[in-house]
Amino acid sequence: MKSNIPLLTAYKMGQFDLSHRVVLAPLTRQRSYGGMPQPHAAVYYAQRATDGGFLISEGTRVSPTSPSEDQKPSLFVDVPGIWAPEHVEAWRPVVDAVHAKGAVFFCQLWHVAGHAVRRPDDGSDGVKPQQVSPQMSFDGRREELTSPRAVAAEDAPRVVDGFRRAARNAIDAGFDGVEILGANGYFINDDDDGQGTNGLESRCRFALDVVDAVAREVGGHRVGVRLDQFAATPDEHALALHVVSRLSDRGVLYCHMIEPRVDGRRRVSRRLLPFREAFGGTFIASGGYGREEGDAAVGEGYADLVAYGRLFLANPDLPRRFELGAPLNECDAATFYGAGAAAADPAVGYTDYPFFD
Repeated sequence: MKSNIPLLTAYKMGQFDLSHRVVLAPLTRQRSYGGMPQPHAAVYYAQRATDGGFLISEGTRVSPTSPSEDQKPSLFVDVPGIWAPEHVEAWRPVVDAVHAKGAVFFCQLWHVAGHAVRRPDDGSDGVKPQQVSPQMSFDGRREELTSPRAVAAEDAPRVVDGFRRAARNAIDAGFDGVEILGANGYFINDDDDGQGTNGLESRCRFALDVVDAVAREVGGHRVGVRLDQFAATPDEHALALHVVSRLSDRGVLYCHMIEPRVDGRRRVSRRLLPFREAFGGTFIASGGYGREEGDAAVGEGYADLVAYGRLFLANPDLPRRFELGAPLNECDAATFYGAGAAAADPAVGYTDYPFFD
């Protein structure tokens, strides 16, 4: 890689030697039929792997949420799992394909409590949905789906243990580490703790319990956390900042934050600086970056790494294109998720984007 391009300079992330700063962001693709990663997933991830590159998997469920036949369909159909031995076996060839290219691969752990009404003895964590309401599925279909609710105090230990077991399974499958999804409305419980207290520490207790359990299981040097900063109030901003500082105290490997880069119709940036300053480990920024913006973020020390979603989806050789200043493929939003044309042929919009010749 060209050392005069900040994004393409080497970086040491804990024990991992990276050859460049361009990260594959976690991208839900809905092509893991029945919750099982398929052979085409190995092709997809290997296409985007480079020697010394860093990839984060799509959100991978830590507990079963598939509805029974008499229940409504899932918003999260055909997303992969990592709670059962068969998931471990299905992920292994995918991870092996990435490692064969010399890349580092983390599994994003995702807790989904949307539609499944289950008893804890059936393998789920017992978290129940709140109500039935129309929601938009990933592929644009309007379905009657149950809405998730916050994890209650009585559910929390099972959910925490689900994250712990999933992290161990991910390492057993060969992943180099795990990323805990705490962005997009998941994971952080901002309610009180059931004891009448609602301070910063009690509001992030569940989140930190998950991080602690996972770090004890696989080591903090293998754990990253993804958060966002769409704080609408000073209290929400203070909560997010408190969580990031506590992650730093725990020696978590990296903090990955989504930047809200559009305010109304005005494009904004550099909102993550307080979080960057509060975290002592590797800091990853994402949020619609281009090459020039990514270069500036790394060159100015605003971020150590930059995660790319749509650009990496449409350009499997994105670091090489950045190096050459080559034109970029346009992404096809109609094939982002496993429906439409992709339902008949999973390669469509998945493994068929051309490399730069």
